[in-house]
Amino acid sequence: MDKIMVVYWSQTGNTAAMAEAVGQGIAEAGKEAVVCDVSSASIEDLKAAEAFALGCPAMGAEVLEEGEMEPFVMEVEGFASGKKIGLFGSYGWGDGQWMRDWEDRMKAAGAVIVGREGVTAQEAPDADAIEACKALGRELAAV
Repeated sequence: MDKIMVVYWSQTGNTAAMAEAVGQGIAEAGKEAVVCDVSSASIEDLKAAEAFALGCPAMGAEVLEEGEMEPFVMEVEGFASGKKIGLFGSYGWGDGQWMRDWEDRMKAAGAVIVGREGVTAQEAPDADAIEACKALGRELAAV
């Protein structure tokens, strides 16, 4: 598949910036990135995809956003087996536990985490985090 979905939820724009960087990496590797907010994402497109990326910041007590992203991720868990999934997101406090929990959930559902772990940024992504997101995009494109 030449199109790779990058689905995210963002409140302040930090995770959106990371999503755009993942999309840039996908494009640099010669594939088409479809970067979209979770509210306009298609579960059916993800079911058909071999690889895709999901992004969400840490919320509350280091959990995924509960209104839109958590229900979406719960649906993904139902068909994640064998999928190659890149994870990314930002956080403002804590130590990134929400990402480790998210990785564990996806692995338990049978997914392979692209890059072996999610890409995180504390607050706004710095140059290193943007580059890590681009690298994630390139890895997704190579699947």
